[in-house]
Amino acid sequence: STGSARWVATYPFSKTGRTIVNKIQAKFVFENGKIKDHKDSFSLWKWARMALGASGLFLGWSGAVQGKIRKEAQGGLKLWMKRKRIQ
Repeated sequence: STGSARWVATYPFSKTGRTIVNKIQAKFVFENGKIKDHKDSFSLWKWARMALGASGLFLGWSGAVQGKIRKEAQGGLKLWMKRKRIQ
């Protein structure tokens, strides 16, 4: 079965200290009472504006900047998973 949720994540961005208020749409796939798949969707440009200020406003729409943000986020997630011994 599937499900969805809308939620707001509010937190300080660690690299700049700027406050992020991120409106997220989440989609889930459930199997045997557990989450099998989870995907979040949100505006990366809006996130970049909040996180990076003027540079995010003027460059956050570009594929190159969004790719760098995604790559850094993926790297941070992999490091966190390694520290928590999550495969």
